Amino acid sequence: MYKITLIPGDGIGPEICKAMVKVVESTGVNIEWEEVIAGKNAIEKYNTPIPKHVIDTVKKNKVAIKGPITTPIGKGFRSVNVTLRQELDLYANLRPIKTFKGIKSRYEDVDLVIVRENTEDLYTGIEHKLGEYGAESIKIITKEASKRIIQFACDYVNDNNRNKLTCVHKANIMKLTDGLFLNIFRSICEKHDFEYNDLIVDAAAMNLVLNPEKYDVMVMPNLYGDILSDLCAGLVGGLGIIPGANIGKDYAVFEAVHGSAPDIANQNKANPTAIIQSAVMMLKYLGEQDKAIKIENALKHVFMEGKVMTSDLGGSATTQEFVEEICKHIK
Repeated sequence: MYKITLIPGDGIGPEICKAMVKVVESTGVNIEWEEVIAGKNAIEKYNTPIPKHVIDTVKKNKVAIKGPITTPIGKGFRSVNVTLRQELDLYANLRPIKTFKGIKSRYEDVDLVIVRENTEDLYTGIEHKLGEYGAESIKIITKEASKRIIQFACDYVNDNNRNKLTCVHKANIMKLTDGLFLNIFRSICEKHDFEYNDLIVDAAAMNLVLNPEKYDVMVMPNLYGDILSDLCAGLVGGLGIIPGANIGKDYAVFEAVHGSAPDIANQNKANPTAIIQSAVMMLKYLGEQDKAIKIENALKHVFMEGKVMTSDLGGSATTQEFVEEICKHIK
């Protein structure tokens, strides 16, 4: 039996997490869920968005899955997601971007993976006011963090029968920080047999829109990974279907990468695909390949049929009806 930390989040988080649990348990996998709260709901109860016991339970169980948590813009508490990644040293953010037959998108045959460094860059949150003149934010890129994320990406290429690794950077302008990242990329990749290249971030954004099917695995610093993974989600149907994983040496946290959508919370209309796909990644991480494939195949079947789809996917099904349809095909 696995013991897994469950962080439902807020907005639509609790209802899509409930849907995910039902789908995962329908495969027969034996999981005990340890539920804890973080974010806005935790502030109301504990006066902090991420109580110490939340971090402690993830450290104890080693694996967690979380729903979306609202992050205030420009004020309020710091992102719970960023705090979790830094506290648990979850240095690799993994986002598979894949088209599904039956889901309307502008492209076909997209199957790429964003590997994003998760602990430094501008996300260290080192900011200063410059008197009344302005403000500055400090970008941190280190050798250690660059080496381990690039090695992670190389291992992912080799372990998943991928063919090519692309480094995204802005080393033409940021010659020291991004230059360091790029140089380490080249020195590590030359020891591997697969094809590799690099691409300036603005050119990467354009080329991903023009020809996304040409890309396989892409590795990049934190900020570019955040932006381009959302851009890529838009190529295949939106954030509502994109899973995410935050992986470190000792712990892993899987998550829906979309927002908390408070405007549709508790209305039984949210699409739980992203958190369900994140659970698929979690099951694969745990070595439960057969169970993960069962869910993947059920999702593909539901999308192909197109009869029971939530409103964002062009249908009129409720969250519960969508989940029941998936479970029917699993069984």
